[in-house]
Amino acid sequence: MDTGAVVTGRNILLIEPGYRNKYPPLGLMKIAQYHGPRGKNDNVRFIKGEDKSVLSVGWDRVYVATLFSFEFDRTAHAIDFAVKAANGQREKVFVGGIAASLAHDHFKSERRWHGIRFIKGLLDKAPAVSLQLDDFAEELYSDDRTGSPIEDLVPDYGILEQVKYRYPVRDAYFGYASRGCIRKCHFCGVPVLEGPQRDATSLTSLVSAVDKIYGPKRDLVLMDNNITASARFRDIIAEIRDLGFTPGEKLKREHERVGSLRRVDFNQGVDARILAGDPMYLKELSTICLSPLRIAFDHMGLRKPYEKSVRIAHEFGMKDLSNYMLFNFHDSPADLFARMHLNVRLNEELGIRIWSFPMRYQPVNRTDRNHVGERWTRYQLRSVQIVLQATHGIVSGNPEFFARAFGSTAAEFEEILFMPHDYIFFRDWFESGGGQAVRDEFAAEARRLTPEDRAELLGLLSSCPPSGIAGLGAMTANPALRRILPYYVPMSKEECDRKSRELRQAKAALPVPAEEMVEDAGLDDNLEMAAA
Repeated sequence: MDTGAVVTGRNILLIEPGYRNKYPPLGLMKIAQYHGPRGKNDNVRFIKGEDKSVLSVGWDRVYVATLFSFEFDRTAHAIDFAVKAANGQREKVFVGGIAASLAHDHFKSERRWHGIRFIKGLLDKAPAVSLQLDDFAEELYSDDRTGSPIEDLVPDYGILEQVKYRYPVRDAYFGYASRGCIRKCHFCGVPVLEGPQRDATSLTSLVSAVDKIYGPKRDLVLMDNNITASARFRDIIAEIRDLGFTPGEKLKREHERVGSLRRVDFNQGVDARILAGDPMYLKELSTICLSPLRIAFDHMGLRKPYEKSVRIAHEFGMKDLSNYMLFNFHDSPADLFARMHLNVRLNEELGIRIWSFPMRYQPVNRTDRNHVGERWTRYQLRSVQIVLQATHGIVSGNPEFFARAFGSTAAEFEEILFMPHDYIFFRDWFESGGGQAVRDEFAAEARRLTPEDRAELLGLLSSCPPSGIAGLGAMTANPALRRILPYYVPMSKEECDRKSRELRQAKAALPVPAEEMVEDAGLDDNLEMAAA
């Protein structure tokens, strides 16, 4: 939005790495507000990935956002580009966000980045303090030690128009009603990023400010980590209702003939243990246009509170549900199947729709995707990712679809994970098309394997990328494995490319809302791997 202000300040460059992500970079949007026409009146430029046109400008400061710690390579490219944009002056480069906080020591240990400021945690103190500015060195704005924290500023939506990338979720107020969490789950980075549970700034003031500067937004996306644990839970829900986010409410802008249904999304999910303890929570949530109700189901120990929460939600008329399912932690393939299959049964019994989102666990400070849980193998993890690609990471609760994709029992699911990846990826062709005869031959060989043979085979397949499978026969003296290993050798690049194009066309036709696609930049790793 053009404010008519004349830019007289410094040149500020904001960079988001070139990975795919669902939500815009909220941290950079707030930094843009700090530096922009309603702040320091600087010239702010936002890019995603690398844009060589910025190299002709002398930048006074360069900020880089980070998100996925396992996207270290893409993030590293962005940081290297930032140093280049800063003409080698590393003291002008600032890197923050989730990955920079969780893998802070790893980033700082890179010798080529010495001198860069890696910011850990939130920018919740005065700007000069949060950004570690040196007043003695007279760094830009190093005297700003009493100003409002950048974390508390209204996001600058205007910068999103500077890039071609379109975030699937963008027509929304992005904010927090609370920060932190009462839990200290070992698999979660929130204790490091945000600390204990506490209240955030007023939602009403956020919405009012966004409306005034950028115009009204359709949705309200709240990134609270455990909203139900807030002591102000009922007050927060009442505030959301007062803002007009009630069931059936529509937003009608001046240029629109028909209004759009509004929705509230607590996109990090809510706590089943709290929901199941008192029906009040779900009764309150049913009074706002929450879509979907996201409930975490991270392990089988949560089955009872999870199932009870779903049933209570159904009693209050909430039929659009979703959940996150952590796997590759202390679970097993059978455990993941049991959680997914429970949703299928609940869908059938209650007449509701539950989408499941299996989320592969990676240690929060690890900078790659190579962690393998003690009850999984690397090959099985690749198999799960390939199965999930058919629906952008979403597991439908439709019984027929589920049985087709994952099997009807845990044993069938494990058999699918054991299959050659070409057979999973191009299921129809190998089951009822030109590849059926080869698949039947493979199935006959697989039936001859003993449990010990299967364990050895999974170990071999997990020891190398798909491109190395052709050479695995020389690594075993087991004749049964030597007979079956050729079936696991990936098809040629040309054949894979042709079939991949057909698969992408089929995926594009799936009725999956963009806002429901999983925010996991590694989801398509195996798609690329299959074509390599």
